Amino acid sequence: MLFDVLYEDNHLLVVNKRAGVPSQPDESGDLSLVDAAREFLREKYSKPGNVFCGLIHRLDRPVSGLVLLAKTSKCLERMNQLFKDRKIHKVYWAVTNRRPAEKEGKLTHWLLKDSTRNRVHAFDYPHPEALKAELRYRYVGEVNKHHLIEVTPLSGRPHQIRVQLASMGCPIRGDVKYGYARPNKDGQINLHARRVDFIHPIKKEPFKCTAGLPRDYFWEEFLTIDDTKISDKNLDFLH
Repeated sequence: MLFDVLYEDNHLLVVNKRAGVPSQPDESGDLSLVDAAREFLREKYSKPGNVFCGLIHRLDRPVSGLVLLAKTSKCLERMNQLFKDRKIHKVYWAVTNRRPAEKEGKLTHWLLKDSTRNRVHAFDYPHPEALKAELRYRYVGEVNKHHLIEVTPLSGRPHQIRVQLASMGCPIRGDVKYGYARPNKDGQINLHARRVDFIHPIKKEPFKCTAGLPRDYFWEEFLTIDDTKISDKNLDFLH
């Protein structure tokens, strides 16, 4: 299975994407998350023909975690507006082999994408054609000489978390594209879309969801971190 279903109603489908799965069709020809979700809905509800399933946001292929999909065009339009208005709060977990100099802080860069190499360059100052990117981070703890950093992006740029953490000297484990020394054995990186909260665009109720960590020994080691190192608002981080 390419994903686990975390939540579903008449408007939204929220899933936990497996690392290595493309969010949408690409040149590899591999089955994408959005196509797999569309097939899941078709089979579950025995719907003939095309099934609407709109990808609200994307995760990079080597990244795991929470992805939002819309089951109606009305929901897709309203969710896109929430993203545009920055009214969707997302939290990621990243593992690095370096501890940040400060326990928490805000990073601001200007990002320029090289589409031919699928790589993003970060500048510390405004640069022609580069887009401003901001995030907040908080150091959580250490396990076996690796460090867990919680990240809240304040903007949505391609490869933003990966390149911004690398720019402060903390490349994500396995992310050789942005400076980590060696790849992970499975070719993925230790970046996980952990949590999201917003006001449901149709029900107008607070919505919050947490995606469990990938089922492998390395990630699960971080569940041993003492709860006292997690702030009150993040005590739902356990499975």
